[in-house]
Amino acid sequence: MTDELARLDATAQAELVRSGDVTPSELVDAAIERIEAIDPTLNAVIHRRFEKAREEVRSADLADGPFRGVPFLVKDAVCHTAGDPYHCGSRFLKEIGFRADHDTELARRFRAAGFVFVGKTNTPEFALSATTEPLAYGATRNPWNTDHSPGGSSGGSGAAVAAGLVPVAHGNDMGGSIRIPATYCGLVGLKPTRARNSLGPDLGEYWGPFTHEHVLTRSVRDTAAVLDATAIRAPGDPYKAPPPARPWAQEVGADPGTLRIGFTTSGGRGRDAHPECVAAVESAARLLEELGHRVEPVEITALAAPMPGFGVISSATVARDLEIWAKRIGREVGEDDIEPMNWNMAQAGRRLSAAEYIAALADVYAYARGVEAWWEEGWDVLLTPTSASLPAKIGELAPLREPAELMPGLAAATTFTMPFNTTGQPALSLPLHTSSDGLPVGVQLVGAYAREDLLVRLASQLEQACPWADRRPPVHA
Repeated sequence: MTDELARLDATAQAELVRSGDVTPSELVDAAIERIEAIDPTLNAVIHRRFEKAREEVRSADLADGPFRGVPFLVKDAVCHTAGDPYHCGSRFLKEIGFRADHDTELARRFRAAGFVFVGKTNTPEFALSATTEPLAYGATRNPWNTDHSPGGSSGGSGAAVAAGLVPVAHGNDMGGSIRIPATYCGLVGLKPTRARNSLGPDLGEYWGPFTHEHVLTRSVRDTAAVLDATAIRAPGDPYKAPPPARPWAQEVGADPGTLRIGFTTSGGRGRDAHPECVAAVESAARLLEELGHRVEPVEITALAAPMPGFGVISSATVARDLEIWAKRIGREVGEDDIEPMNWNMAQAGRRLSAAEYIAALADVYAYARGVEAWWEEGWDVLLTPTSASLPAKIGELAPLREPAELMPGLAAATTFTMPFNTTGQPALSLPLHTSSDGLPVGVQLVGAYAREDLLVRLASQLEQACPWADRRPPVHA
């Protein structure tokens, strides 16, 4: 039965529980068995909470939510869980064995949905890379080809879901960190509209307005249903995203109508997309046209404009993070504690003035206004590559390489994702293409602000026309 469960999405697993065909304990035990058997090859699950999960799934307190008993993995960054290790990919937190003393708001909502946390997944240090190779825990490997990275920063979650260890796992996205592992691992990855999921109670913003929380899944229906379960404003949240007209799960299979869709493979800023990424978009454009949509190539000048504010805000955030951690652990966090590129970012952040930070925010919002104006011209959806590059080989973007060697690869990975962290628009990666080497290649659909409903309808239509559920990587349960 274990192998059969590994092929089911979270919705199907939850239905087995509701019908009485499988117990929550059986689901959790099967996931644990898969992790023990498969994860030594991948290094995706760095904190195992197997005994806690078994206790929780047998407890009368297990929530009777839509995903009751479904095993789940939490990324070891931003979203933390009470009593569990919380290391954010860092050596100094691993060395002192730091543990979180409370659940975040999002973790509480995952629990309320009925998910059972069986472990936590690997992430680059402070989620600051497009590969998952922290010095603290070593490289996570891509189940489609273990010589390659699953991307980052939600790379551990991406690898685990793609390999069938669990059907769904948490991720967050500051510059592409849900969508990049989705494209590299052959998954569905939605970065929701800004403020859909709370960052409380510890944070109002993180990396300024750039951080978005959600999950990586194997099906559009899971992506929609999990968002229904978690997207509620918490007290004190600084923003509130407009509510949907109806549950997003009801958009799955709904007719999207005839949409006006523009597509581009030009990221500007001197970054050309890999030919396989271009081919993925061109193939998707043809499919969309066959489905009855009006599809045209477009040039969006504002999209290709420089983004100077992003670097300023992210550097300031790293500097502030180190101050927060110093207070928590009772000592300064020094250069020997931090990976070189991240230490350099922190030092740059410490040199910034308040006026420079405010100016960077103004630049960010000006960029966002320019990009979002395209949707006001009568367009419904923008189609792009998810990434301008294919998955890097392990070591190519490793943290001890010189920054000058790292930056081109990191920039290519985030060329098409980062703009929509800036605008706050929903952006969804779908696994519609495979490279000649057998690696997944995703395409990105971007909707107007708060239009996840339209993206879910269109993604569901594409999932039916070009199904991917039966595609499995060589490393799979």
